[in-house]
Amino acid sequence: MDLRSIEIQPIEAKWLTDKHVSLDVLRLDKIDAVVSGNKWFKLKYYLVQAQVEQKRTVATFGGAWSNHIIATAYAAREAGLKSVGIIRGEKPTVLSYTLAQAIEYNMELHFVSRDQYKRKEEIIQSFSNNDWFWIDEGGYGITGAKGAAEILKTVDTRSYSQIVAAVGTGTMLSGLILGSSRGQSITGISSMKGNTAIEQQIKDLLKNENPQATFEIKHEYHFGGYGKHPHQLITFINDSYDKHLLPLDIVYTGKTFYAIKDMVENNRFQTGSKLLMIHSGGLQGNKSLANKVLVF
Repeated sequence: MDLRSIEIQPIEAKWLTDKHVSLDVLRLDKIDAVVSGNKWFKLKYYLVQAQVEQKRTVATFGGAWSNHIIATAYAAREAGLKSVGIIRGEKPTVLSYTLAQAIEYNMELHFVSRDQYKRKEEIIQSFSNNDWFWIDEGGYGITGAKGAAEILKTVDTRSYSQIVAAVGTGTMLSGLILGSSRGQSITGISSMKGNTAIEQQIKDLLKNENPQATFEIKHEYHFGGYGKHPHQLITFINDSYDKHLLPLDIVYTGKTFYAIKDMVENNRFQTGSKLLMIHSGGLQGNKSLANKVLVF
């Protein structure tokens, strides 16, 4: 992956200057069209570990529109490995763009019921005769977090007082906590409704580490739940692109950028705060929308 394509985009807006707050966006989405955003960072050390252990196949979990599934399929192929995806839900009559692309990247798909999907250890055991290297959903694990910690090494981020990012499994946020500088605070915007267990999951992931940063999770910006995208969110994403040429997705970054704007306008950041939003990629999820719903 060409990390030289990563750039920082300053955001200029009245809602920022009125509150004397600055905002930059770390454009990880520019890394690659498929393994974009945080995906490469979370996967890289798993793929290295698989090769060290001389595994020929990596297996992982995800839904029909999972950024992690498509990124794993592509990255595994590039690393000379086979890949298997355990997909949540019954096989649909028409595959999503994500799953169709994963097959194009030679991923073998296995569909399981939503109830079965909750019992991942049983699924792994059912395939125990296969010598596969397993990666948890979203790259969750300390190996994924340590890869994500390198996100903040791609540019000099030490001058920022707050780092804000979307939260799914908590892997990236754990990495940002590990990779941050002393005095910085990390804010995660949960894309899931009622996912209050995520704080403890992050703490569990970091229990043997020594992070310098504090963190908090905001749970009020899910817009109805994971993947939900009401008209208000679509309008906001389109408006953000018109004003800033900033492409956002309906699952993660659109909600994160909205949350930042709302928190700034409601004085949730101190005067003089310097914010950095992590653009974690995931734009392929927008392909679930009909044509021309988004302006980009």
